[in-house]
Amino acid sequence: MTERIVVVGGGTGGCVLANRLADDLGPELDRGEVELLLVTDSPQHVYKPAFLYVAFGERTLAEAERPVADLVDRRVRLRIGTATGVDTDAKRLAVAGTTDVPYDHLVLTIGCQLVPEETPGLAEGGHHFYGPDGAETLRDALSEFTEGHLVLSVIGVPHMCPAAPLEFVLIADDWFRRRGLRDDVEITYTYPIGRAHGIQSLADWATGEFAARDIHLETFVNPEEIDPEERIVHTMEGEELSYDLLVAIPPHAGSDLVSEAGLGDDGWVAVDRGTLEATHADGVYAIGDVADVPTSKAGSVAHYEASVVADRIASRVRGETPTATYDGKTVCFVESGLDEATFVEFGYGDEPAVREPSRFVHWGKLAYNESYWLTARGLL
Repeated sequence: MTERIVVVGGGTGGCVLANRLADDLGPELDRGEVELLLVTDSPQHVYKPAFLYVAFGERTLAEAERPVADLVDRRVRLRIGTATGVDTDAKRLAVAGTTDVPYDHLVLTIGCQLVPEETPGLAEGGHHFYGPDGAETLRDALSEFTEGHLVLSVIGVPHMCPAAPLEFVLIADDWFRRRGLRDDVEITYTYPIGRAHGIQSLADWATGEFAARDIHLETFVNPEEIDPEERIVHTMEGEELSYDLLVAIPPHAGSDLVSEAGLGDDGWVAVDRGTLEATHADGVYAIGDVADVPTSKAGSVAHYEASVVADRIASRVRGETPTATYDGKTVCFVESGLDEATFVEFGYGDEPAVREPSRFVHWGKLAYNESYWLTARGLL
């Protein structure tokens, strides 16, 4: 009987996983013993970390996209459509506009959603760089901003690319200095807990950088409402913060598909953090942002998780006992300006060391940005 593997989501995790499975199960695919289907709601694959550079005019949206069909192995069947439901008892995936898809092994890698509407006034009064339209709009706003108060406020936690808010203000500081505008631009960074970042060592490093560069740090700031007319952030703590340009990390949400299928609370798939197998259904896995694991919502996480799930599914297809497990490995580059960067590497329970920023690491990140398409193809 043919084993049916269905991967939902054409982002980093989905493409890496599909390509790794195609490599691992090549003979079985060629003999027709396995079918491998990738379902994605867009024909384009987007490299989201590029949006930060788009905001500063350092990249274009065209450089951040490739057709999914060009990135996946020819043995992977591709279906463009939106997954609308999962029947975990019948093992069937509903896809809008087509017949249900049966599966033996289902992997959800559908990311998370931006929900700025959860904070009244945010959509009208704030900018962000977490999507293509937002990044371009912010780029235009920054190009015209020559004086005033720039506020970066982290509203949504958890959120994609956890270090990106730190990167934004550090790059902005350098960007304005090189334009001779820094004395006329005040920069404030706010975070919802009592430090600059969820990871203590990264928070300590950022706090020192902020102090050295005259970037104001405000902690325990939880925006409740934005007044776009008066340009004021109203917080749950009863404080007000005025701004001239607001860059906000909007709230993120999981997927209704997950909640409706009984796979997890609040739209995040409950999984075993080592095996990445769903705890509420057989034959279902989750990787990337939608998986409820105690680590960052970062592309590197989806990459490493994809390798683990590919190994586990391949073992099950062959009647073997899966042994691969995910240890929480995360690698994150952190730009500290326009030409220097650092990076952190950690796993579950680790406190990473933050290295001294350097041009070498910055160029390493830029090199990875260019070679990312090899990663998506499962070659790195």
